[in-house]
Amino acid sequence: MAAAAGPALALRCSPWQRRPLRCGPGLRPVPGGGASLRLCSRRVAQGGINKPVVDRIIRVDHAGEYGANRIYAGQMAVLGRSSVGPVIQQMWNQEKDHLKKFNELMVAYRVRPTVLLPFWNVAGFVLGAGSALLGKKGAMACTVAVEESISEHYNNQIRTLIEEDPEKYKELLQVIKQFRDDEQEHHDIGLEHDAEATPAYSVLKTAIQLGCKAAIFLSERI
Repeated sequence: MAAAAGPALALRCSPWQRRPLRCGPGLRPVPGGGASLRLCSRRVAQGGINKPVVDRIIRVDHAGEYGANRIYAGQMAVLGRSSVGPVIQQMWNQEKDHLKKFNELMVAYRVRPTVLLPFWNVAGFVLGAGSALLGKKGAMACTVAVEESISEHYNNQIRTLIEEDPEKYKELLQVIKQFRDDEQEHHDIGLEHDAEATPAYSVLKTAIQLGCKAAIFLSERI
């Protein structure tokens, strides 16, 4: 599974990198068009929002992006010097941006992290390194399974927030929609790099996605 060369390696930049965004309540672009949005104030007004729903969304998304970072760290530890290393690194760089944003949202909405972060720290790295030990196709199969689960999870959250009040949660919806698109792109990259050619691909994908569902269920609640 050879990685694409030259310009083909470049991933689509997130809007935090592409262009400054209009500052709505709670967000502002970094001076100079930096790589992320900053909160206009350290805290978001809590009045009128469904706090349990928002807490659950931000907590689990923070945990998911933390886990994704650890998965890519594990893959890079094994395949970082291979031909597919630059592809994995660029996807990891986007996940770092995602985690940074959710770190900011945790503070802004006063959300506590899941108590399971130390476990996801180890489990994510083991999953990433373990899949990479199966070879480049195995690493990409892991990427496809995880990113498909995360994309579906983000879509569920988008529907929930739209049903609640799309205007009230406009800023949060903006973040989740963009990150959903990034995760879908990672999924597609995995397919382009022969993920489905991994031995026992269906079994591996199903097992990883069952683990993702369990992680989502637990991280939303504890």
